[in-house]
Parts: sequence; structure tokens; C-alpha cells
Amino acid sequence: MKTAKTKTLSKPKKTPDAGKALAKKKVTSVKYVPSEEEIREKAREIYYERIARGEHGTPEGDWREAEGLLKGL
Repeated sequence: MKTAKTKTLSKPKKTPDAGKALAKKKVTSVKYVPSEEEIREKAREIYYERIARGEHGTPEGDWREAEGLLKGL
């Protein structure tokens, strides 16, 4: 009776240069970029709050304020 031989996978060989490419990478922070829908929702909130206070303004101003708040500017 013959037994089936199973093939074992060998691990990749480690070389002295392994990992050097990763070590040289610069770490940069990723800035959060809000979606257009998120900006639209925030601008709508700003608009309703502004109207409730009886203040004058424009939709463009609400949009710019919403962008600034969401982007952390």
C-alpha cells in the first residue's frame, strides 16, 4: 500500500537586503479629505443655524466654512 506524499511549501529565504526597501520609505501623514456629500451636509447645518440666528450670508460662504471645519483649517 502506497501513501501519498504531501508537498510542503518552503518559506522564502531571507537575505541581508530584505526589508531595506521598506526601511527607506518616508512616513507621511495622510490628510483627511471630506467627500462632497459630507461638505454639503455640514454646509446645510451651517445654513440652518445661520438662518435661525437671523444672520445674513451666502451658500458659498456656508460651503467654504463647512470645508474649513471638516478639513481642520
